[in-house]
Amino acid sequence: MNEDRPALLFHCQHSLGIGHLTRSFALAAALRVHFRVVFLNGGPLPPGVPVPDDVERIDLPPLGMDDGHTLVSRDAGTDVALALARRRRMIEDAVARVRPAVVLVELFPFGRKKFAGEILPMIRAARRQAGGPARIVCSLRDILVDARRDQQHHDDRARWLADRYFDAVLVHTDPAFAQLADSFRPRRPMRTPAFTTGYVVPQRAAQAPAPRAAHVLVSAGGGIVGEALFRSAIEAHALLRDAPPLRVIAGPFLPEPAWQALQAMAATRRGIELVRHVPDMVAELRRARASISQCGYNSALDLVGAGVPALVVPYEAPGENEQRHRAERLVALGAMLMLPSAELGAPRLAAAIAELMTFRPQAAALDLDGAACSARLLQRLVTHPLKAAA
Repeated sequence: MNEDRPALLFHCQHSLGIGHLTRSFALAAALRVHFRVVFLNGGPLPPGVPVPDDVERIDLPPLGMDDGHTLVSRDAGTDVALALARRRRMIEDAVARVRPAVVLVELFPFGRKKFAGEILPMIRAARRQAGGPARIVCSLRDILVDARRDQQHHDDRARWLADRYFDAVLVHTDPAFAQLADSFRPRRPMRTPAFTTGYVVPQRAAQAPAPRAAHVLVSAGGGIVGEALFRSAIEAHALLRDAPPLRVIAGPFLPEPAWQALQAMAATRRGIELVRHVPDMVAELRRARASISQCGYNSALDLVGAGVPALVVPYEAPGENEQRHRAERLVALGAMLMLPSAELGAPRLAAAIAELMTFRPQAAALDLDGAACSARLLQRLVTHPLKAAA
């Protein structure tokens, strides 16, 4: 690789699941063609997530969020305050050493407000660095949360921060499926240009179709908020006549007590296999008869790409509705079935599984070239400003 490539510093904070990290790694793999990528990893690195070659990774003291939106340390030996202080020093050192041409920030300022204390100093330092200011860009998923109690204030604050600090926003979506304006509504229009890139998915070698097995795959991304789905699936299995075998992928972040409880539930039941994590979820989906999962960004794209009959139970919590919006749009396309999280329980899930066994999904034609498109846009941004917003 040519070491004359300009440097790009990529800040990624995954908090509940692994979707943000998976998408960011896929993006970093495309960016390395044009840039020397230095990746600031803000959460734990789970097993089974492929790390792109030729990308320097700096693992910050890992932090995350519980499902009550409280900042927590993912390192039992480090409390949150100490982790934040160490992270800020490490990021400051990285900016000084790397002197990036581009700083790419995942989600902020449209989310990750609790990390503003490290992100804004990073941006300011990159703006005033020797050799000229860095370009500051946000990497943003297709659909944002729009159910916060203070949603209007949140959107107005995000718009102000974007206009104050950012040169561009890359929205990783197919504009025919979802646009930024669908879930982001500030009272004043954002001046910072936003560009739709297409969806970002990991590069995969083409594979010939393989015969599907008899089992239904049950998964919930990293698993940290998947326990209710897993329990309901195991309980629903007992209610079904001629129940298909279940293969439950718990995920690396499912808490250990929950994993042990699931093992106890499944120990006396036939036709249920529990697996902690797998190296390739798409390969698992391509082999399965059907899938039951949540509906995060990567999970949804994996389901569409695999063409597997799918039932999604989108994760919802107070102030969290992004997965439901995505699921509703995919259901409208005929790409999958949905069971609202409020209806999750063994009897209702058993009925939904019975429906799933005869469901045939419609192909959803989505633009999946987002990683390469993003790399081209950022390369242009280094040489001259991007002028036309998508």
